[in-house]
Amino acid sequence: MTSVVSSPPRTIRIGSRKSQLALVQTYWVQEQLQKSFPDITFEVHTMSTQGDKILDVALAKIGDKGLFTKELELGMLNQEIDFAVHSLKDLPTNLPEGLMLAAITERENPADALVVHEKHKDKQIDTLPEGAVIGTSSLRRLAQLRHHFPHFIFKDVRGNLITRLAKLDAGEYDALILAAAGLERLGMSDRVHQVIPKEISLHAVGQGALGIECRADDSELLSLLKAIEHPETRDRCLAERSFLRSLEGGCQVPIGVNTEISGDNLTLTGIVASVDGQKLVKDTVTGKANNAEALGTELAEVLRQQGAQEILEEIFAVIQRGS
Repeated sequence: MTSVVSSPPRTIRIGSRKSQLALVQTYWVQEQLQKSFPDITFEVHTMSTQGDKILDVALAKIGDKGLFTKELELGMLNQEIDFAVHSLKDLPTNLPEGLMLAAITERENPADALVVHEKHKDKQIDTLPEGAVIGTSSLRRLAQLRHHFPHFIFKDVRGNLITRLAKLDAGEYDALILAAAGLERLGMSDRVHQVIPKEISLHAVGQGALGIECRADDSELLSLLKAIEHPETRDRCLAERSFLRSLEGGCQVPIGVNTEISGDNLTLTGIVASVDGQKLVKDTVTGKANNAEALGTELAEVLRQQGAQEILEEIFAVIQRGS
């Protein structure tokens, strides 16, 4: 009688950036998968990305193509890790050959948040004093806030979330604009002074969701990762990413979005603004949620006809000059 030797359960290696927020997000994914597949071992491997290493230069000036993802992607292609956990807003819309977006997790609040210095605890975004110094490293936030509040002074702020908050508390800024989701995931919801209304600032593409990227030919892993996908978030984010891709915009371009699902319908709102906030085009499309990517393409064309392409070309020219 021939004995059958079963192969040992697979060990799956998860790639993550080393930042506190990245690790919180990655350990959450590890925990969810471990619950679903207790016989499989999930190990976390950390890497530093270019975006983690260059902290004294504005993001827009050092490029955005894979700024926080390239090293993790190389790790997957080189078989050093099996999949990577990203803040979806950091993941470029065009992925390297051989890799794919395998799953999108349930979204936290995608909105931007106002975090203020103690002296402004009685203020809101629209009642901060003239000349208030607002910290943000996002051209998207900068453009929209300049449009609504030209009397503020905007100053770049880099570093991890803890570093940014320390600079605020030390008085270097009157307020910061941060992602509400990041503060919530780090247990710092108490620092959210105000959720910025979507009428003032549309959020980044994919903000608040996690994107799981893996090798396209790993069918076993692709099947496992579907266990943590959230269908509604997937549809919303696919529409947003299609919109961004169609406009050829990167993470550091003033493009904002908002998505809502009601029944089978998805409503996508998008904005393209000049960095100085002077030019701004905005519109909305609605269609079937199961046709999300086509909706993103449709909205991009609507805004292109309203002048979005000219705004983006001006921004790209400035960035390439290093201004």
